[in-house]
Amino acid sequence: MAIQSITALAPSESLFKTDKAMQPTAYEAQQNFGNYLKEAINDLNSKQQTSDMMTEKLVRGDNVELHDVMIAAQKATITLNATMEVRNKVIEAYQEIIRMPV
Repeated sequence: MAIQSITALAPSESLFKTDKAMQPTAYEAQQNFGNYLKEAINDLNSKQQTSDMMTEKLVRGDNVELHDVMIAAQKATITLNATMEVRNKVIEAYQEIIRMPV
């Protein structure tokens, strides 16, 4: 098995170019950010639903492993906590911007 040199993974100059044509407009950046938030919330929702579904199956006595239920519940909890922390940081940043003198 050959080991590749890490110098081949060095960042290229094209990554650091500030070409005006490559930069998105303010509207595009806003749309991209909005889409990112929608995807994150949809992911959170799907993990919560999966956790709820697996918990219901366990309560009904269906063929589901307890460790799978616990893993799904922990994934949902961690995702919810991360989402809440991001929300708190966004609110904190917004409040800081509002407090800035004009």
